[in-house]
Amino acid sequence: MTRSGSGPELLGRGNECRALDELLEAVRAGRSATVVLRGEAGIGKTELLRYVRERATGCRIVTAAGVQSEMEISYAGLHQLCRPLLAGLDQLPGPQRDALSTTFGLRGGDVPDRFLVGLATLSLLAEAGGDRPLVCLIDDAQWLDQASALTLEFVARRLLAESVLIVFAVRARSPGETLAGLPELLVSGLSEPDSRTLLDNVVTGPLDDRVRERIVAEAHGNPLALLELPRGWDAAEMAGFGRPDAQPLAGEIEEGFLRRVEALPAEAQRLLFTAAAEPVGDGMLLRRAAERLGISVDAAVSHAEASELITVGAQVRFRHPLVRSAAYRAAGAHSLREVHHALAEATDARLDPDRRAWHLARATRGPDDAVAAELERSAGRAQARGGIAAAAALLQNAAELTQDPARRAQRTVDAAQAKVHAGAFGPAATLLARAETGQLDELLRARIDVLQAQIAFALGRGKDAPPLLLAAARRLEQLDVALARETHLETVSAVIFAGHLARSPGWREVGEVARGAPPPPRPRAPDMLLDALAVRLTDGYAASAPMIERVLGVFCDEDVPVQEAMRWLLLAGVIAADLWDLERWQTVATRHVTITRETGALSELPLALDSCAVVHVFAGELAAAASVIEEVRTVSAAIGSNQPPFGELALAAIRGREREARTLIDRTISGATLYGQGLGVTVAHCHHAVLCNGLAKYEEAVTAAQAAARHQEEFGAPRWALTELVEAAARSGAPELASDALAQLSETTQASGTDWALGVEARSRALLSDGVAAESLYREAIERLGRTRVRVELARARLLYGEWLRRENRRLDAREQLGMAHEMLTQLGAEAFAERARRELRATGATVRKRAGATDTALTSQEAQIARLAADGLTNPEIGTQLFLSRHTVEWHLRSVFSKLGIASRNEIRTVLLHGAAS
Repeated sequence: MTRSGSGPELLGRGNECRALDELLEAVRAGRSATVVLRGEAGIGKTELLRYVRERATGCRIVTAAGVQSEMEISYAGLHQLCRPLLAGLDQLPGPQRDALSTTFGLRGGDVPDRFLVGLATLSLLAEAGGDRPLVCLIDDAQWLDQASALTLEFVARRLLAESVLIVFAVRARSPGETLAGLPELLVSGLSEPDSRTLLDNVVTGPLDDRVRERIVAEAHGNPLALLELPRGWDAAEMAGFGRPDAQPLAGEIEEGFLRRVEALPAEAQRLLFTAAAEPVGDGMLLRRAAERLGISVDAAVSHAEASELITVGAQVRFRHPLVRSAAYRAAGAHSLREVHHALAEATDARLDPDRRAWHLARATRGPDDAVAAELERSAGRAQARGGIAAAAALLQNAAELTQDPARRAQRTVDAAQAKVHAGAFGPAATLLARAETGQLDELLRARIDVLQAQIAFALGRGKDAPPLLLAAARRLEQLDVALARETHLETVSAVIFAGHLARSPGWREVGEVARGAPPPPRPRAPDMLLDALAVRLTDGYAASAPMIERVLGVFCDEDVPVQEAMRWLLLAGVIAADLWDLERWQTVATRHVTITRETGALSELPLALDSCAVVHVFAGELAAAASVIEEVRTVSAAIGSNQPPFGELALAAIRGREREARTLIDRTISGATLYGQGLGVTVAHCHHAVLCNGLAKYEEAVTAAQAAARHQEEFGAPRWALTELVEAAARSGAPELASDALAQLSETTQASGTDWALGVEARSRALLSDGVAAESLYREAIERLGRTRVRVELARARLLYGEWLRRENRRLDAREQLGMAHEMLTQLGAEAFAERARRELRATGATVRKRAGATDTALTSQEAQIARLAADGLTNPEIGTQLFLSRHTVEWHLRSVFSKLGIASRNEIRTVLLHGAAS
């Protein structure tokens, strides 16, 4: 595409150039921006990137380009972009610096979580844009490797106040593509007048008017087509004779490039073949490979550059990606094997062993165990850098080149496992099906069962996982005791979460098989957890309570290894809740959050945070719960998680926000049913009962509580639902139903023995008692619950006691209890229960003043979240790490917080928040 004669804009691209100029002005003013230039091949996206580069005076510019053949090499595109910025690594927080250093092979270390890599990249770009604006130009983004594409998309969605502009150029949208949803600038064809102008600029001889119109019509405004279609035409074609075989535009352009490649001398053609096979664009590597092929390099480069198809310097650049694909296609299978072999020989095995192995694989015609072994080693290195998708592709290639059937089956299963970890569940299932036709020993069969169970879980078929896991665990018992017990624990966990939706095997069978598992040589925390849960599934709640209490003590201990803790702390939280032990539940939930943050296992963070949010709800710390839930939303949006909103539902129910809660109840039940998570369905029914008791809709509360309490073998929620059922049944005139629920409740509360358990039992028993016995039980409930952190349950006990006192015509005593209940519930934010208390107070003749509302500071949810974290003493980088923001964006939000709250420093935030200004 050429420039117009009237100014610096590209011909026919005035609107696009003005939009890009506005983005450049924004980034110079300290605001970040992202845009995706989207259009077909040859439409002018690369020229628009060049336009941005020329206009970005005073900015720092970094570039990258996707290469189709390089899509298997994880983080290759990201490394291209960030390589000029790596001097800034030392400015990043330690975990982020280590994550990027490991990803780029600059140091060894544990596999970094891909979201931590994203956060590190965000910080690196933000710091680079601190001194002067940073412009990132990424061409052919549709061919970026998956890890790079996901990371750059993550970064693009988190930019705000960093003086960073990211411009992607990408082909027309394909289903499920990574960059969907980012701001777009559609690049369409030139107008017919502009098309004619451009065509006349490149055609040197006379062109028949009808031929001109045909070219313009067929090109559909595609500048590359207008530039390339007439090249090489003879006079007859210019006059309108010949070329009747029209084909799709991209194919026709590529065919034109192919003819130009084939017109080159043989050595120049082989040079182009070699350059097309070398994805990095390393000029020195190309020359070394060409020399190994016996090419006279300087003469070949001269001919190739004269054709205007390629430029060879320190960096090799093709005129257009279609030139590369045309050259690669023209080479043929035999020539490609030769050039890949030359490239492998020219690649330094010490500095770049993985790319050397990649070339060797493409140079190999049939099975080659030596190359397969190199690919396997490359897969190990890729996985160590967090390139799980690359490891899977390399292992799959290794399996295909493996001659021994048993070894091929093992590598195929290894590739499937890597694909499961990368989230490619469909391809993983295909590889497992292929492996099942090979030579399998019992260990491989067991591994296949485990992987198939994990795929079933991931694809929303949680109820299908237990039988697969149980079969694997049984096989493993004779092969690997530690792995067998671990798989038994996975089976138990799957059954717990599947709950009443689990298919055969049932609870008892899973528990009995687990109890028969071989004992471990040295018991660890997961072994104790397995033994306790096996007793719970077979002998019931009371028999397992002492064992569960002991194993909770172990998981609360900091001595449990991090990897074990991270894997099983969520399940430990479930059993703590089941045991009515809020203190230990908070301990394991808090440790789970801490470990996921410290290790960068951000894919686990939403689950850990959600558990913490539910703990805050039970503790009556509703403002803290709301802040954590906002963080769950932030993290989930950043990483694309779509977990059930348990914390959000618990908060809405206890607040009594009916419309919001009912929407969440329906969403949770629908999602949990779809994914085979029976425990999630039960939890939703339980919170439905809480909501209705708060709203005094007791008959509806009975129905919801019965649904939740129906499956007493499940954990936690069915027992909490019994307390709601006792209250709702007592209030709706169903004393027999309430008595039955109380009998079931007391079986577990007595076995638990915690003040929370015995307090809610005393409260529930008081509802079905009279006279002195009832009063004694209410006072016992208040005393016991007062020793715990379950403040909402304490306030509800005072509410029920006050309601009972009013019905006993003890108005003054009732006012005291109801007044305390109303004050507590109002302060906690339990709005529906507070309204119940207010109505009861008014019935005693008391005047109830409305509590003054908090000052409306109009903080956004993210500003309020940042304000709370700042009030807790976190630094700006720490807040940024927690919320997936750069420190510059945190500073920008805090300036807004200061302005809205009328304060001058972060030291004043805590005081303002304590007065409710940002609640």
